[in-house]
Amino acid sequence: MQAKEVVRRYKAGERDFSNAHLMHAYLRGANLSGANLSGALLSRANLSGAFLASANLSGASLWEANLHGANLSNADLRGANLSWAILWQANLTGADLTGANLFKANLIEANLAEANLTEANLDSTNLTGAILAEAQLKGVIMPDGTLHS
Repeated sequence: MQAKEVVRRYKAGERDFSNAHLMHAYLRGANLSGANLSGALLSRANLSGAFLASANLSGASLWEANLHGANLSNADLRGANLSWAILWQANLTGADLTGANLFKANLIEANLAEANLTEANLDSTNLTGAILAEAQLKGVIMPDGTLHS
């Protein structure tokens, strides 16, 4: 499936893009709010500035994806692979990142307020300036490799 086709089908009212293969897709600034992208392959995709609020990205592969400035508020990212992803200034307010892999992710100035990071892997993650107010951190592997209990 091509990025343009996803955007066209979304605009036509379709929301289920589960297991879509969108590796290297150019979806910069795309509105996919509430879309089902569970299990989707979005590795190295450009989703900078995308609107993915309340989207289901559970189990998605977002390895090395560019999500700079993306709105992922209240998104379901349970078990997603976000290793090496660029999430600089991303809005992850209220997002569910339970069990997500954020190894070496760039979360500089990201808003993770009220996010659920239970058992997420934040090892070697850059959280400089990130907002973690009221975030759930039980069982999180922190950037220094320690386990948060």
